[in-house]
Amino acid sequence: MDPGLISVVIPAWNRAWALPRAIGSVLAQEGAPFELIVVDDGSDDGTEGLLAGYGALGALRPVRLPERRGVSAARNRGIGEARGDLLAFLDSDDEWLPGKLLAQSRFMADNPGCAISQCQERWMRGGRRVNPGRRHLKLAGDIFLESLSRCLISPSAVIARRGLFLEVGLFDEDLQAAEDYDMWLRVLSRHEAGLLDRELVIRHGGRPDQLSAAPGLDRFRAMALRKLLAGPLPANRRAAAEAELARREAIFLAGRRKRERGEREDDLAGA
Repeated sequence: MDPGLISVVIPAWNRAWALPRAIGSVLAQEGAPFELIVVDDGSDDGTEGLLAGYGALGALRPVRLPERRGVSAARNRGIGEARGDLLAFLDSDDEWLPGKLLAQSRFMADNPGCAISQCQERWMRGGRRVNPGRRHLKLAGDIFLESLSRCLISPSAVIARRGLFLEVGLFDEDLQAAEDYDMWLRVLSRHEAGLLDRELVIRHGGRPDQLSAAPGLDRFRAMALRKLLAGPLPANRRAAAEAELARREAIFLAGRRKRERGEREDDLAGA
């Protein structure tokens, strides 16, 4: 391991259209030593050839999974390949602003007891900037309770110490969605979140192919909460997690009943 190195992991599946923007935003980072690992999750859209070109230039280290295994498996493979003591993640459809790695690595050096920190984001939808509501702004400190109802940590904004993943485990490869919600709840149940209160990430959203738009998201968040409740938690956190689990399950069941009613009505209309 290289204590001065930051390992940057980009997981990608069929994102050849977006990867040059994400990769370029990492390669433009100055002032902080880093390695870039891009994990191709069995893409069939030309991503493999695209990454081979960057690899030939020595700009990044491409890793290819022979078949699609999901974003958690891709991130985990990147963590396994990483040589740095600090790890940063970037979703393949997002990008970093200049100075992101330098500023965050300095924050972590100035706060040696901090296991994980993040920065603020600039949100874009359909090519236009939108302002996130105050409830979505990143917070610092003990934010476990606030993070039960909404995911307050974004992978593209995070930098974390390697030892954190040895402590809490890797991303859950059984979760088809909400894998970040699961990870950050495990982290926040034990650690406070550091915050560099600057916009250093551009987050592109609003597309149907994103995991955050996956149907049945509340089912996966309920699965994450059940996992969390299977372990030790202080009484106040356990009560809050149980209440949130009940809420998520109620939302999921209501949605399932609505879908089933719609399917029955469609069957009757076609009879």
